[in-house]
Amino acid sequence: MVTTWAPTGETPVLRCKLTRDHLSVISAISPDGKLYLSMQETAFDSDGVVAFLKLLLEEISGKLLIIWDGAPIHRSKTIQQFLTDGAAARIWLARLPAYAPDLNPDEGIWHYLKHGELKNTCCADLADLRQKLTTATDSLSHKSGIIQACFAQVGYY
Repeated sequence: MVTTWAPTGETPVLRCKLTRDHLSVISAISPDGKLYLSMQETAFDSDGVVAFLKLLLEEISGKLLIIWDGAPIHRSKTIQQFLTDGAAARIWLARLPAYAPDLNPDEGIWHYLKHGELKNTCCADLADLRQKLTTATDSLSHKSGIIQACFAQVGYY
């Protein structure tokens, strides 16, 4: 049961201006409970994914195992070239089976954000969404136990 400000017996209706504005987000998590995230107002393309992988290489020392889904963007020639140009020395990519969100620990992060930190959030505009998402992810980044639990949930621990 949820309490609303709608009159008794009337379903509340939210009216909003529809736009094509959107916020694209790419994220990664580590087994030790770290969250890495990048946002932009345009859809991520292969160059954006490479930029994110470069960010991970700067932030994390040693070799990286990247487990991701089979999205076409992850199999692009740009990604292949990035690996061929030397990134493969530190990055190993492992693809999840087709449609396997239950095997992807990062899905747990998005579930937690949507149903926890951002539950019942209503944003006035794209800038407000960016600010609220930043606040939510900053809060989550201090909760390493939740991030680690996402790995345990899918059986990687």
